Formats: sequence, C-alpha cells, structure tokens
Amino acid sequence: MSNAIQTPDIQRPPKSLVEGLAEIGSATAAGELYRLGIRDPHIRGPIPRTPGASVVGPALTLQFMPKREDQYNVDEYADPEKQLHRHVLYHTQPGDVVVVDARGDLGSGVFGEMMLTYFKGAGGVGVVIDGCIRDFPKAKELGLGLWLKGATPNFHTQTNIFPFAVNVPIACNNVLVMPGDLIVADDDGAVVVPIALAPELLKKASQHVEWEEFSQLRLSQGGHLRKYYPLSAEAQAEYEEWRKAQNK
Repeated sequence: MSNAIQTPDIQRPPKSLVEGLAEIGSATAAGELYRLGIRDPHIRGPIPRTPGASVVGPALTLQFMPKREDQYNVDEYADPEKQLHRHVLYHTQPGDVVVVDARGDLGSGVFGEMMLTYFKGAGGVGVVIDGCIRDFPKAKELGLGLWLKGATPNFHTQTNIFPFAVNVPIACNNVLVMPGDLIVADDDGAVVVPIALAPELLKKASQHVEWEEFSQLRLSQGGHLRKYYPLSAEAQAEYEEWRKAQNK
C-alpha cells in the first residue's frame, strides 16, 4: 500500500448550519437541492438500517479500490497502523459522518463493532457505506445511524477491495461526495449537500418546511389538495395570515 493516499482533516461548517439542516429532513433537502441545480444528491445503494435515526454532519470520506498485487500487500496488515481504514476514524470530531466508497462490494465488512464503537465514542453520529459492515447485530445497538448496502461476516479486505484514500473526493454509488460536504440522512435515505450550497439550502428548505406545516394542517381539516398542496394563490394569502398569527 505504498501508494495509498491520506490527506489532512476536513473543514467543518458552523454548528448553526448543521443544526438548521437537522430540522428539514432528507426529502426536503433533495427537493430543494434539485431546485438549486443539483439534479440527484441521493446516495442510492446504502439504505437505512437503524429505523428512526436522523443525522446531519460533515463527511469524512474513505475510498476503496480493487485489489492489485503491486498496490496491496497483505503482510503489511500485521501492523494495525498500516490498515488505512482505521485512519479515517482518527479524524472523528463530534457530529461527523463517515461516508465510504466500498464499490458496492457485498463481501467486505468495512468496519466492525470495535471500530464503530471507537467512532461513536469519539462523537461520530452516522455511517454511510456503499458496501457492508460486519458484527451488524451489535453495531446497530451502538446508537449510530447506519446507512448500508448490507452486512457480511467477512473483514474489510477478505474479498476484492482494499482501503486506498482518506478524506479525498469519492464516488459513493456514483454520487460525488467531497470531504466536508454535509450529509442529511434519515429513514428516506442519505443526501449529499454541497457545502457551498448549504446556507441557501437552509434558507429555502426552512421556508418549505413552514408552508408545508400550514398545508398539512389545512389538509387534515378537510381542505382540498388542489388548494393547499402546493399552495394556490388563494391559499398563499391565507398562509401569510396564518404566519402572522403564529408570529413566524
């Protein structure tokens, strides 16, 4: 692994930005990002494995590559510190999410219970892997959000891939994730928020959440779908009055 790549820590966004996006959910994030020009920010493949979990945090990235004999030397793994997948976890700060391009491999467990326990103890909140973990029955009890393609009894290089780079741009199931991008993930899936668009997304999404709150209220009271979703011109005026009454 002499050519394996490791880069410095990521730049993290303001806490207020993370906390604001935590209120909107992945579906609203995906819809508003589409309107901001990001056609498809949803990372397909990894699906929610911890029902009810909802996380927002900056992405630490880990890239796997196909094994090739001149790049992967199994003897190096006698030294744990040469196992590069450990090193992405060393960057963990409270609120971080690890995102892994594991090439969709269903036979390699990227992390197991012990490494995920370390990640949780360091303040990590979620893991998005286009691939698998091992020790899933115990890992799901750690309190992390897990978005995975599957589980396997194998360890991370037992099959066809090996860890190659930390905190570099990755393609997680063909979705570009830059180190430090924000991940919004919940039971609808995981969405990548380009960090440069995050402030505008928060502004647009907060407005969206607010009018949807009003629309849902009116629909629950028997209001007509044609009028209240999306808001018609007539309903828009009603919504503005509702906002005033709510001191919004």
